[in-house]
Amino acid sequence: MDLVVFENDKPYVINEAREGRFDYLELASDVAETKFFQFLFGQGIVDQLADHYPSPRHRECVPLGMYVSSQLSLRLHGSHSFHSYPLIVRSGGLLDALGPEIAQRQVDLANGRVTIHCQGFNHRNRKPRATPCDLDYLRKLAKQTEPQALEAWYNRQVAALYGQLNAYDPEGLFVGDGSYLFVPDNEHYEGSQRFLFDPHNHPVSKEEEQKMTPAQRKRCRWRRCYRVVFLLHIDRAGERFVVAGLRVMRANQAEAPALWDLLETFVDAVGRGVLKVLLVDRGFIDGSQIGRLKTEFGVDTVIPIRKNMDILQDVRGIVTLDVPWEEYRPARRETLQPPRTKDPVIAKREKKRQKTLAKKRAAAERENPPDPSKVFERTLITKVPQLTSWSECPVPLTGVYSKDCYADGHEDDWLLVTTNPDWAAAEVRDYYALRTDIEERHRQVKCFWDLTRFHSTAWNLIVNQVVFVALTYSLLQIHLLQQGHQALNRCTRETTRRLLPDGDRVIIYRQQYFGYFTLLEHAELMLSLEDKARRKALAKIRRLQKDELAS
Repeated sequence: MDLVVFENDKPYVINEAREGRFDYLELASDVAETKFFQFLFGQGIVDQLADHYPSPRHRECVPLGMYVSSQLSLRLHGSHSFHSYPLIVRSGGLLDALGPEIAQRQVDLANGRVTIHCQGFNHRNRKPRATPCDLDYLRKLAKQTEPQALEAWYNRQVAALYGQLNAYDPEGLFVGDGSYLFVPDNEHYEGSQRFLFDPHNHPVSKEEEQKMTPAQRKRCRWRRCYRVVFLLHIDRAGERFVVAGLRVMRANQAEAPALWDLLETFVDAVGRGVLKVLLVDRGFIDGSQIGRLKTEFGVDTVIPIRKNMDILQDVRGIVTLDVPWEEYRPARRETLQPPRTKDPVIAKREKKRQKTLAKKRAAAERENPPDPSKVFERTLITKVPQLTSWSECPVPLTGVYSKDCYADGHEDDWLLVTTNPDWAAAEVRDYYALRTDIEERHRQVKCFWDLTRFHSTAWNLIVNQVVFVALTYSLLQIHLLQQGHQALNRCTRETTRRLLPDGDRVIIYRQQYFGYFTLLEHAELMLSLEDKARRKALAKIRRLQKDELAS
């Protein structure tokens, strides 16, 4: 088999394309993706993942590293259907990272058509291969892997690997969080259940449903779902959102026991001193476990208290005495900078437009003033040390009591407690604000990474999809951190690829030369062709389409 070499010569390709002459073109995100896989292969990450992968097979005809990297490539493109694997491999950068020993791109000099030839890993299939492994191999191995073993692999070996890659910030901030994974109302989704949810996607109990008015009940809807518990590592800048542990469950299973088990597994796998602060919400209240984290592992917890707990009543009595109050001003995270500087004229127009809108809003408020009971004015906080009335918790707690004051004079109060007595009241509030901040990142994972778009109703494949989306998402963040693009970790997947210097590209081939073009560069080049060149380019595109359909 002859090896055909292509040379990167963008100016030559542009000159030829302007005359309507090109041999082939394809959409390739392979520049950024190739670097990502070179990072994974170069640091031995794929090998470590494959060495501990819980394969159910006694003999591997295809290396497990190929299986893991193929799974990552699918998730990196936001695709969960194994039937899309041949297309993803062709347009992605995995093949280039694997090297010519595994796969080669070749061109037919007669018609300029580019084909891919893969060597494969065994001698059973004598036919030409267009992918390193078959899509059925990926699907069958994923379905055969036991879900519990797969989660254990992620929660132990993968979590430890993140530590070797310096993914954990020295501050040691972790969040325990539960979420629902909604699926279509199809009873064949193995182990799924239907629950009534309010407009904010919170489950509605039978008691709450009975108290609702007909209008409120009408706004609720029945949804089929699973439940997932995440142990997340974050930092103050929002540049890390590493999934350090996960557990996929049936929707009627309790979240709290799963989280405490994840915490113990994480500390056992990674070691003590990495997890320093745990931020959780009311759903994970467990005094004995909070005390155990402090006494056995040295981990401080920040958690809000339920309205019906006695410790809140005790604090309300204490703050009626002469206690010092301070106004709480939330810490503001620095906003992302725009990818490119705006035109000064456009910026001036936008500033003027914003001033006009502000004047209109102010005029509207004067004409129709808002309800004073809904006009927030300020938040007052005070620190209450040495709380011991929560009998289930074996260690003394420090409370941060907050009062949200409104224009009509009424106040809404709530209580945060922590096992660290040295933190200031504002510091505790800032910590807990980081926990609520993760909702936007959850939205990114669910919407832009299509976490819940399950193509299979099998329980094994549902767990497989959640695990590999979390793995891909976390490894990509680590890669961007090491490349100095940590700010992009706060962006969606599509925005990240677009803003990278080597993001999505169109490759145009001409006579063993090629050039990379951004999507905008390619659009400008095609739309600016003269009539004769445009007709020639259109004819070539139609021939290529015909060839694709015939193949």
